[in-house]
Amino acid sequence: MTDYDLIIIGSGPAGMTAAVYGARASLSVLMLDRLAPGGKMIDTSEIQNYTGMGTVEGAELAVRMFRHTQELNVEFDYRTVLEVQDGGAEKTVVCEEEGRVYTAKSVILCTGTTPRLLGAAGEERFTGNGISWCAVCDGAGCRDRDTVVIGGGNSAVEEAAYLAGFAKSVTVVVRSRLSADPIACDKLLGLDNVKLYAGHDVLEFCGGKKLEAVRLRSRETGEEFSVSCGQVFEYIGQIPATGGFSGLGVLNERGYIEVNGQMETKVPGIFGAGDCVTKNLRQVITACADGAIAAQSAARYVRNLN
Repeated sequence: MTDYDLIIIGSGPAGMTAAVYGARASLSVLMLDRLAPGGKMIDTSEIQNYTGMGTVEGAELAVRMFRHTQELNVEFDYRTVLEVQDGGAEKTVVCEEEGRVYTAKSVILCTGTTPRLLGAAGEERFTGNGISWCAVCDGAGCRDRDTVVIGGGNSAVEEAAYLAGFAKSVTVVVRSRLSADPIACDKLLGLDNVKLYAGHDVLEFCGGKKLEAVRLRSRETGEEFSVSCGQVFEYIGQIPATGGFSGLGVLNERGYIEVNGQMETKVPGIFGAGDCVTKNLRQVITACADGAIAAQSAARYVRNLN
């Protein structure tokens, strides 16, 4: 016999919503994650577009979602999943810690994404010592200091506005133009201590023992110059965290999980949800929708097995 009806890998908004719907469908559910529940919500200062919540701290929303799963007695365990094996009616989930192995009738993959690196000179050297991907985690060290944010999407713009509340200055660098929501862009550009360099490439991160500046080049004129800073935050996109699923044959050429409208992969009993699947909009609310659909599909699959 299998250990569970459903194993959910990942505990971001997709995973936690799937857990709620799976439990309400009377499935035995296990949710696995190597990190604390919440995914990238934990590192988000403010979420302003989750319907019904107004403006809410990401960590607060994560806690509320996790509390909901616990009210429904969903099991949760801190585990690093190495591999998922398809055995037809039985799926096997192999974990790193103590070589732990779980079995289930169905699995939902919702492992999210990891930050994309810029690849500029000096990036590896100053990672964790001047370069960060989390303003909530490392923003406190920017108080009264010059700070650079690289990227023009919603994450970059929202976190730049957050940093501007206590940094001496915030310089936003983007290769082309800001692509975030217009309201968020207007709010950012209306701040006195924010400067935008649109159409610029980052050439190098400079400094001695600590980061001191970022060297830029204009894509229009070719002019090169440096911007002094003590901290840089990169928000230039994400890479799907799906390496452990390559043996299933469910990934596309970019590493995202291919699913249909019911969140089904081409492997019966294995589903995908959240930022790691093929989709056009990656937001908390769309991740939740994916998780709900995936859990309903998993419940239907398990019923048919039984």
